[in-house]
Amino acid sequence: MNMKGTRITAAGDPRLFRVGKVLRKFKIDELPQLWNVVTGDMSLVGPRPELPEFVAMDDLAWQQVLAVRPGITDYATLLYRNEEELLAGRSNPEVFYRNQVVPAKLALNIRYIAQRSFWRDLKVILLTIRYSFIPAGIDAEQLNRALGFNSETASDSSLSCRNQNNKD
Repeated sequence: MNMKGTRITAAGDPRLFRVGKVLRKFKIDELPQLWNVVTGDMSLVGPRPELPEFVAMDDLAWQQVLAVRPGITDYATLLYRNEEELLAGRSNPEVFYRNQVVPAKLALNIRYIAQRSFWRDLKVILLTIRYSFIPAGIDAEQLNRALGFNSETASDSSLSCRNQNNKD
């Protein structure tokens, strides 16, 4: 069976089998990355690695993000927990991802790097655990308050939480 598709996965992607959907829903598919944390290649909290095709290596913002050890979870991961559903209704999910989602995540990662702290990272870890077991109910405003981010962050995250039903 040859199932070619985009480099990103939207909800309903036929390449995902039933067990894979369950693993992804509860983010259990991320557990093997704990080994990368143990070996020092990743941290628990930090900007998520991005596919190289979506990274502009000459962009100073990307250089700043790539200089930080990647993490298993971060603020953008929490806000874009519904990424597969966000991409599912798009006529071209990969173009939407490249033009809308990646720049929004990049802005969130830059903000995280500027404002990171042990206590904020601890909150991100606890919120990640909470939303892994109870996936529904992520609200950008509520996350901003919980993590101590200012209201500008909410406007950066509006794509993930408010405009899910809009088409490209």
